[in-house]
Amino acid sequence: MHRPPLRLPASEWFTADESSLSVALVYPMQGPAGIFGPTCEACARLAVEEINEAGGVLGKELRLLEVDGGADPQQVADEVGALVATGAVQGVTGWHISSVRQAVAPRVAHRVPYVYTALYEGGERTKGVYMTSETPAWQLLPAMRLLAEARGVRRWFIVGNNYVWPRSTARAARRYARDCRGQVCGEAYLPLGTDDFTDVLRRIERADADGVLMLLVGSDAVRFNRAFATAGLDQRCLRLSTLMDESMLLASGPEATADLYSTAGFFASLADQNTMDFHGRYAGRFGMDAPVPGSLGESCYEGVRLLAALVERARTLDVAAIGAAAENVAYEGPRGLLSLDGRHVRQRIYLAQADGLGFNVLAQLRAPQELL
Repeated sequence: MHRPPLRLPASEWFTADESSLSVALVYPMQGPAGIFGPTCEACARLAVEEINEAGGVLGKELRLLEVDGGADPQQVADEVGALVATGAVQGVTGWHISSVRQAVAPRVAHRVPYVYTALYEGGERTKGVYMTSETPAWQLLPAMRLLAEARGVRRWFIVGNNYVWPRSTARAARRYARDCRGQVCGEAYLPLGTDDFTDVLRRIERADADGVLMLLVGSDAVRFNRAFATAGLDQRCLRLSTLMDESMLLASGPEATADLYSTAGFFASLADQNTMDFHGRYAGRFGMDAPVPGSLGESCYEGVRLLAALVERARTLDVAAIGAAAENVAYEGPRGLLSLDGRHVRQRIYLAQADGLGFNVLAQLRAPQELL
């Protein structure tokens, strides 16, 4: 199922033809986020196949061209920019970290629609960029409030990778902790690919934290979970992550995920009709042994669906026309019937607790009153 990134010279890239529309699917094939890359690809391909079975986009077949979003951000931006400049793709979507989005968006968003599917720090305002996933105010704040009320968490320690999403989210978390009559009692930021957490674990223990806010990506979070449990800290404080799906849970192992919470707009264990229908189609297409489609991979299904809906509503690929029509765009998928608020998809957000190799969804989180 998993394919290597395209590495052809620009002159050999195929160009658009009148019978198809091509989209760059930018998702991680390497690095810490590569752990859920296969589900990103599978979910996006399922969306494309379903759209094509229903008649395509503007009557044309939709195609995907894969780009490795786990590479250096400038390298990704160069590759995607060249695809757009040569007419090889007419849109961009996919899950990739915020530093990649920040490199890609200025290069392409004024030329083609760009649907970004990763949860992120908020504040993206580049014209032509649309976001399908969670932001801290809608995801993290209500989760911290609930855990403060239900579990008495007052002292938070933040552990994140050292780039824009964790650091910006941490700034918001400091405010949220104060709103919950608590505080952030320590912070640590580590390079992507870190495998030694000894010093951070000592700092958490000394800080006497009630909860650890994990802002770590993919396999970094997996290694942290294992080290955290080995150090016995899982018996002293809970963990909350806004980026923890079933593939990461499986890799961590049940012995390393006690008192671990995750918050997201989708969990594989949700038992509503939309989710169950999606699982049935996914298993029918890829088989029972396919990677579990957690929130991170499933977001790429959402991204393809939203991109198609934007183009269909505007009846054109023109970025300005798409923007003018975007407020009237809605689409239906595993997360239900969704529409845009500005250029962000608004959706239900859930809090779940790790339970063996899956998540037990505990509650639908209430959006903060100040955002309603």
